[in-house]
Amino acid sequence: MTTVDRQHGEETDFGFQRVPVEEKARRVGEVFSSVARRYDLMNDLMSAGLHRFWKSQALRLIDARPGQQVLDLAAGTGDLSMGMARQVGGEGRVIVSDINQAMLETGRDRLLDEGLTGNLDYVIANAEQLPFPPRQFDRISIGFGLRNVTRIPRALRAMREALRPGGRLVILEFSSLYLPPLQPLYDLYSFRMLPLMGKLVANDADSYRYLAESIRLHPDQETLKTMMEEAGFEDVDYINLSGGIVALHHGHVY
Repeated sequence: MTTVDRQHGEETDFGFQRVPVEEKARRVGEVFSSVARRYDLMNDLMSAGLHRFWKSQALRLIDARPGQQVLDLAAGTGDLSMGMARQVGGEGRVIVSDINQAMLETGRDRLLDEGLTGNLDYVIANAEQLPFPPRQFDRISIGFGLRNVTRIPRALRAMREALRPGGRLVILEFSSLYLPPLQPLYDLYSFRMLPLMGKLVANDADSYRYLAESIRLHPDQETLKTMMEEAGFEDVDYINLSGGIVALHHGHVY
């Protein structure tokens, strides 16, 4: 959430800290530069492999067609990009994008290792200020990246502007657990186990503490749905996965 502090100017959340707006992108960049090399391993450990199921569900919802132009924001190590490259085929185009150069390079190397070269381009981009012409894409995805954006409403409007009529945005993101009896256990896992795993596996407890905190501060399912509608998306809805630990939001442009 972004607010204005009369003494310090505009501030926003960085985990449970309040920081000047202009500092958040830099701090988030430091987090992901630190975790890039161990990102896939930590995803498997943190989710017990469930992230693969969540992403497969996202790809089913994205449902890119052969020949389409798609944009994968906050692409990370390229799981969604890989799936969409196969969906659009050789006549289509996938723009693999991330604000963090280390993550983008890690994803590019992985996709090259998978033999995917012909229909992929790589672009460093800020989701709030997309460097693309209006109405360029048939699909836009952002997986586990929206909560790291400083001004989410601004990013949603930018995505809306970049989609063609008939286009679709799919957001895969951690959300709010809707099973109250499990909340204490989930909190214990998030705030104790994740930083410990980060320290043991990636030698970086602080980054994974931030990631856990950022999940708690991300808008819940209904709030994000409303934000998408206010940004101009139509037929907005969401699907809860794993008890609401993760949600798939989708909206359309007509």
